[in-house]
Amino acid sequence: MRFLKKALLVSALAAAPLMGFGAAQAQDVKIGFIVKQPEEPWFQDEWKFADQAAAEKGFELVKIGAVDGEKLMAAIDNLGAQGVQGFIVCTPDVKLGPGMVAKAAANDMKMMTVDDRLVDASGAPIESVPHMGISATKIGETVGDAIMAEIKNRGWNIADVGAIRVSYDQLPTATDRVEGAISVLKAGGFPEANIFDAPQAKTDTEAALNAATTVLNAHPDIKYWVAFGLNDEAALGAVRATESVGIPAENVIAIGIGGAESAINEFKKPDPTGFAGTVIISPRRHGYETALNMYEWIANDKAPEPLILTSGTLATRDNYEQVRKDLGIE
Repeated sequence: MRFLKKALLVSALAAAPLMGFGAAQAQDVKIGFIVKQPEEPWFQDEWKFADQAAAEKGFELVKIGAVDGEKLMAAIDNLGAQGVQGFIVCTPDVKLGPGMVAKAAANDMKMMTVDDRLVDASGAPIESVPHMGISATKIGETVGDAIMAEIKNRGWNIADVGAIRVSYDQLPTATDRVEGAISVLKAGGFPEANIFDAPQAKTDTEAALNAATTVLNAHPDIKYWVAFGLNDEAALGAVRATESVGIPAENVIAIGIGGAESAINEFKKPDPTGFAGTVIISPRRHGYETALNMYEWIANDKAPEPLILTSGTLATRDNYEQVRKDLGIE
């Protein structure tokens, strides 16, 4: 019996240094998370969920906003100077890809991208950088399906309906989303001549409002409108534009993408507006899962999958609370 106790004590003492070493390793891991628009709720949620991964695993998370290419390159150097071993980034410009890869290598850091995928000089995706993105075309198709279902539900004559394509074509994700929606509208018999482009200077609500207002003023004869774009802000801007020119809410169907707080607030208003739904993408996966993947890559040399594409779920005024709960957002 005495021999057994002694053996157990020796085993415990032998294991102790290994346990301590593992804990120290976790504490020594530093991961960066760079986003292009830190003031937007989507990116704030990504950071929030990345913080959860950091708390669970015990690594340090360094969060930086970089709204343009110059700030992005400086942010990568900043992370390198802080001893960060790897970072996740949503770039303000996907064409900065080759420069970012070189900058990460120069600082001896691993790199993953989230939301927007890097491209090389020819415009092809840089496949050597692991990426978690959004299946933009499928999400756009979900938007189109929602619009067509609501047109049918309201009993509109499709020939009398105009569509506002709030566009930001310099971003491939934006193009894929709106083209996905348009493909469904066309397949459902929506007249191509009734689809109007509304280019926005930025991806916020004000820019979308200005772009959509131009389209509405150019076609005062159209009484029924649908609208869609890159995000919730695009759809909300179009809704605000219809309100400004006196089009009633029951004559408007706008479907957003993202499930931002601004979209949820729209559902909470006492009376329905023209904002009929949003395709919610889970920021939890894009924040928590990417941070966890980077941690595993640094601490355990387990590289992430090269490409992970997430999808979205349609939420409306009637079901948004349950959808958010199911996605782990609430």
